[in-house]
Amino acid sequence: MHVAIAGGHGQLARRLARLLVERGDRVRGLIRKPEHVDDLHADGSEPVLCDLEAAEPSAVAAAISGADAVVLAAGAGPGSGPERKLTVDRDGAVKLLEAAVSAGVRRYVIVSSVGAESPPAGDDVFSVYLRAKAEADAAVVASDRDWTVVRPGMLTDDPGTGSALVQIDPIRESVARDDVAAVLAAVLHEPRSAGAVLYVVAGEQPIDEALAEALG
Repeated sequence: MHVAIAGGHGQLARRLARLLVERGDRVRGLIRKPEHVDDLHADGSEPVLCDLEAAEPSAVAAAISGADAVVLAAGAGPGSGPERKLTVDRDGAVKLLEAAVSAGVRRYVIVSSVGAESPPAGDDVFSVYLRAKAEADAAVVASDRDWTVVRPGMLTDDPGTGSALVQIDPIRESVARDDVAAVLAAVLHEPRSAGAVLYVVAGEQPIDEALAEALG
């Protein structure tokens, strides 16, 4: 499988890229900064300079052209204000969706967040972030792509366990980035996950089994 990851230098994206490369997939990472090129090469993925926030949809379509699947792993980051939550977490996701349609990429996996199912109405940064995620998810779900929405709990840098709890009902617990990346890799290779909204937190079930159980 040929996978393009938007936000390719992010912590989750790099973990996912390494897992996909290990299983023999071709990975392309969309990045904003030239200084990140060497890191992606070290992961075994192909860096493509494309600023999702600033680029025209046609440029994003060119950056993902030929891929079998795209993953939206881009985010404005914890130090950003409300405006960038909208321009990156929401508008970037929608732009990648438009690019996927234009480039003929059927598979679209979006990394969202628990809480996006019922975002608060406040003006604080976290509330705006969750609303941005909710609006991005809604656009993806309403599309004609083979989409999957993955909503992890609070992300940690704890070592991965290879296990998780995956379910279709919201759950607010923590989860290691390593294990979320492994769930994303499994989702990409599981056709039955198309059309599913999945919540991921720490758990004791091997990831492939947890995903299969969640999908019924």
